[in-house]
Amino acid sequence: MDVPPELRDLILRTAASVPLGARRRGYVADAIETLGLGQRQAQRLFGWGRDTIRKALHERRSGLTCIDAFRRRGRKPAEAHLPRLLDDIRDVVGDHLQADPTLRTPRLYCRLTAPEVRRQLIARKGYTDEQLPSVQTISLKLNALGFRLRKVAKCRPQKR
Repeated sequence: MDVPPELRDLILRTAASVPLGARRRGYVADAIETLGLGQRQAQRLFGWGRDTIRKALHERRSGLTCIDAFRRRGRKPAEAHLPRLLDDIRDVVGDHLQADPTLRTPRLYCRLTAPEVRRQLIARKGYTDEQLPSVQTISLKLNALGFRLRKVAKCRPQKR
């Protein structure tokens, strides 16, 4: 079927205004069935993915809505691959903690740098270099655990 350019633009603008997920797939299925198009024709005309079109038509036929797992996508955190990592970091850093010198905040300052924590994990906890995440990731994990990197606060002369 030949779709006029004005109708094609209207369908694309309307599809862009519908929120992502099941509602947009419902609109896609409506447009395809109303115009009597096939999956390949709809893909060519509107630029929609064939998997999306297939899912939209399946939802229309079956009456069941597929649940999107947007939050489960992406890379898993390092703790998912190494379940003991955070406990081991706490154990390594535990000997080198210092409370806030003013004692006004509950912050704990760490005297170890992230590269040194990584070296200690390899030496003391038996991790290999390939197993452990990068230094930057370990630094982020230290911050997430509440440890802040800071120089050791030594005795400072009091101001007069």
